[in-house]
Amino acid sequence: MDVGHCILDGNADAVEFCPHDSFYNVLAASTYVLQEGDCPSRSGCIKLFDVDADGGRLELIQKVETAGIFDIKWSPELLQNPARPLLAQADADGCVKIYSLQCSDSDDSEMRGNCLNKVCGKHISSSMCLCIDWNSSATSLAVGLSDGSVSIISLHVSQLNILQEWKAHDFEVWAASFDIQQPMLVYTGSDDCKFCCWDLRDGPSNLVFQNTKVHKMGICCIAKSPFDPNTLLTGSYDECLRVWDVRSTSKPVNESSICLGGGVWRIKHHPSIQGLVLTACMHNGFAIVEFEGDQADVVETYEKHGSLAYGADWQRGDVIVGGRRKSSAIATCSFYDRLLRVWKPEGDVFI
Repeated sequence: MDVGHCILDGNADAVEFCPHDSFYNVLAASTYVLQEGDCPSRSGCIKLFDVDADGGRLELIQKVETAGIFDIKWSPELLQNPARPLLAQADADGCVKIYSLQCSDSDDSEMRGNCLNKVCGKHISSSMCLCIDWNSSATSLAVGLSDGSVSIISLHVSQLNILQEWKAHDFEVWAASFDIQQPMLVYTGSDDCKFCCWDLRDGPSNLVFQNTKVHKMGICCIAKSPFDPNTLLTGSYDECLRVWDVRSTSKPVNESSICLGGGVWRIKHHPSIQGLVLTACMHNGFAIVEFEGDQADVVETYEKHGSLAYGADWQRGDVIVGGRRKSSAIATCSFYDRLLRVWKPEGDVFI
């Protein structure tokens, strides 16, 4: 069921629902625009929305102009004083920026008073920041760079500092992800087709493992299961979603994996249902995939976007609006048509 849609001001590449109580209605969407010419530049923005899926509301709250954005992520923990959700941005200027979601003191019970305020920012590289991920305590961020490097950034008292940086890959790093259960581990994937794991305690040059044979094209995304400490998924331009057991990384759990008919750009685990993921499949829309053991099946697809399927996220939990309980939804976005859509899956199992 379609809830609403919006044409954004630039090419849409990421959507993220806030994962924290009292902020489930808040949706952030980011854009990237290349201004060509003698002096090319990359601009972008973050748009903040209030979403009420049952009420059919997709309402713009705020627009933040910034550099061209490749990735955004909400913090898994509430920080600052008072405790507020933080949103991290990785951009084309080689910068990481952190915003705090502030709630209005208005008596209005709706979410329209929320807005993003910049907490801090740091220029970390002359290369572009392509992806970003928080560790489980929201004290560090992993950033993948266009020159093949990975940076680990600390956040402490509204300051960002580079803890480590190393040359991890030969080409662009599109995936850099902390292990949820073991935050000393970071997984990376790149256009060089290498799937790697690094132990931050050992020094960045020491690999835990490196698989160079399985992915036939570049790796786009890596998503550790929040439910099973041994399960991890990768997505690739080769159109395959692969399920891995991190205790044995010479090959995926299912060697044939599952082909989704388009490059698997983003994977999002359902926030409360184990073995269910939402995927953005570039040239083939969006798919909800159910997996268990070595079996994986597409259970629902969404094909109402007209260009590259890039951004996707589940709304967390049940949302309380005006004292009433509202069921959750999915947000998706596509690049060239600049389209953001919010919709509810057909199967009751997804809610």
